[in-house]
Amino acid sequence: MYQAIVFFDLDSTLFDDNKHVLPASVAAIHEMQQHHILPVIATGRNIFEIQYVLDGTGIDSVVGANGSYVQYQGQRLAAAVIAPKLLTAVTAFAQRQHDPIAYYTSQGFRLSQANADTTENFQLLRLHPIVDPAWYATQQINFLNVFNRDHDQLYQEKFSGQLTFVRNNPRCLDTMVNGVTKQSGIRTLIQQAGLQGIKTYAFGDGYNDLQMFDEVDVPISMGNGVAAAKEKAAYVTTTNTTDGIVRGLRHFGLIQ
Repeated sequence: MYQAIVFFDLDSTLFDDNKHVLPASVAAIHEMQQHHILPVIATGRNIFEIQYVLDGTGIDSVVGANGSYVQYQGQRLAAAVIAPKLLTAVTAFAQRQHDPIAYYTSQGFRLSQANADTTENFQLLRLHPIVDPAWYATQQINFLNVFNRDHDQLYQEKFSGQLTFVRNNPRCLDTMVNGVTKQSGIRTLIQQAGLQGIKTYAFGDGYNDLQMFDEVDVPISMGNGVAAAKEKAAYVTTTNTTDGIVRGLRHFGLIQ
């Protein structure tokens, strides 16, 4: 059915620094689709945050919230839910560390409290959080951002076997149901959509892309990627603002 599958991270990868997809990248995606190559968004963002990207590119398959939400051809395949007791426990633990939490569903999000890091983070993401510390108790939460700069080990030890923590950026930890990552989301998509045996590529730049790189046949780092992404990549393209997507696709013969 498809000649290849290409997974695209968003922030600092498919997005330029203004959170837009470059016109040359949109044209490249359309060319891929004409050649029966499946483009998939694979992002730490949840589905409600990226509808404008799907509309603008024609992409309808997504591994969202770092694997917590998976859809194929516009149809949901899987959605993780963090158990209420576990949410209560991680909330209490975060409060003791004075760490804000952003709680996400596939429809929206709320923040437990605001500080300088949450303000900076959501300004960069072009999002406007509402502070509502009790909101999570009545929602099906599939993903968290836990805001801190150096508490990785504390959370990993406290919730070992229950939650997966991946540092998204210096300000926060992406937090998922144990075992859920972009890697597991890609596996879910391929297995449930019957896409086994098709060559896979992935573009990424950050630490939450490393497990995705382990899953695909050909990992491609952006020129602006972290050192660990570049080391794991089969190819390092140019940056997210200098047509790195187009150059990478062209390098592997996925577009002309």
